[in-house]
Amino acid sequence: MGRSILSHFFVLSNTYPRSISSFRPCGVHLSKCLSRTGAVQQQRRVRPGENFRCLCSVAVSEPSTSATSSSSVKKRIVSGVQPTGSIHLGNYLGAIKNWIDLQNTYETLFFIVDLHAITLPYETQQLSKATKDTAALYLACGVDSSKASVFVQSHVRAHVELMWLLSSATPIGWLNRMIQFKEKSRKAGDDNVGVALLTYPVLMASDILLYQSDLVPVGEDQKQHLELTRELAERVNYLYGGRKWKKLGGRGGAIFKVPEPLIPPTGARVMSLTDGLSKMSKSAPSDQSRINLLDPKDVISNKIKRCKTDSFPGLEFDNPERPECNNLLSIYQLVTSKTKQEVVEECQDMNWGTFKTLLTDALVDHLHPIQTRYAEIMSDTAYLDNILAEGASKATAIADATLSNVYQAMGFLRR
Repeated sequence: MGRSILSHFFVLSNTYPRSISSFRPCGVHLSKCLSRTGAVQQQRRVRPGENFRCLCSVAVSEPSTSATSSSSVKKRIVSGVQPTGSIHLGNYLGAIKNWIDLQNTYETLFFIVDLHAITLPYETQQLSKATKDTAALYLACGVDSSKASVFVQSHVRAHVELMWLLSSATPIGWLNRMIQFKEKSRKAGDDNVGVALLTYPVLMASDILLYQSDLVPVGEDQKQHLELTRELAERVNYLYGGRKWKKLGGRGGAIFKVPEPLIPPTGARVMSLTDGLSKMSKSAPSDQSRINLLDPKDVISNKIKRCKTDSFPGLEFDNPERPECNNLLSIYQLVTSKTKQEVVEECQDMNWGTFKTLLTDALVDHLHPIQTRYAEIMSDTAYLDNILAEGASKATAIADATLSNVYQAMGFLRR
């Protein structure tokens, strides 16, 4: 049986053998741990010397699916990319390229997160096309539909239903502390910010928890959102799972698995071509800041020629005074599949002119097969539609089972 850790909740126990003075802490200060959830405030105050137990280190059972009944069954991973703007090198090297290896080791679900794409103003006429383009690029980059489920988020309606249920258990303070909301709302202005921009981390949690995910590939800048997902899973498990769920006719135990982050060792954060301290982004106003996967050779060459560099001699990794140098060398390493040491030996004595030509050729060579395969897929729309329909069908089977459990545990009348 797999295990899920329910953390940050203390329950008083008259039978637990250890006193508060002998308790081994979980790493969270007692007062902070006790205040993490409003539900804990209903418990009696812990008095010195009183026996208790901390569920920070107590295992509770996970959903009894086949994925947890046998060590031979693959762990499950979910991930997705928004269909806004063009898929760029940062999306590819930071996420999609890593999926190719993951699909051979794990049970994988990769979806196009079109519901997230409407949290800011967007072109309605472009959404459908961008969604299909993104799906085609998934496949062109090497996602294999015989190994991974590829689907569109909005085609599985359980995403939105679970989001509403989770919203009822999400403290508003958790959402107010989200860094990306603060940054995006400040840029857009209050009159242009919808409620969805504040609550979309709950939808992200729904995306993950709906599939009882074991692992979630995330970049460093997404760790806060995954942490909220983990806290929300623990909170719902505490509020509605266990004996409370069993009394309602359920199996008891945990409603959700608590997912772990999977951070790739390299490529997790590809930086802008115009600012080595900023992440490569679709939302950056200048297209010069990014290499799009469908950029033709002459556009790639022009962007690399004009990208920001420095005046230091030679080329090197990991010099904090040379962020652009580190970024360009990292990109070269990733698209050539060379080791860091191999890149150092090859490029350390180069000038920028020589290296930029080398990097341009490497990018063109790497992206050409992707662009060719993309064109083939887009020429056969029935093929792509069938893959998305099959992926949505597989995803729905998993999602509906989770959603049914949540409705039951929260006390809703059965349909």
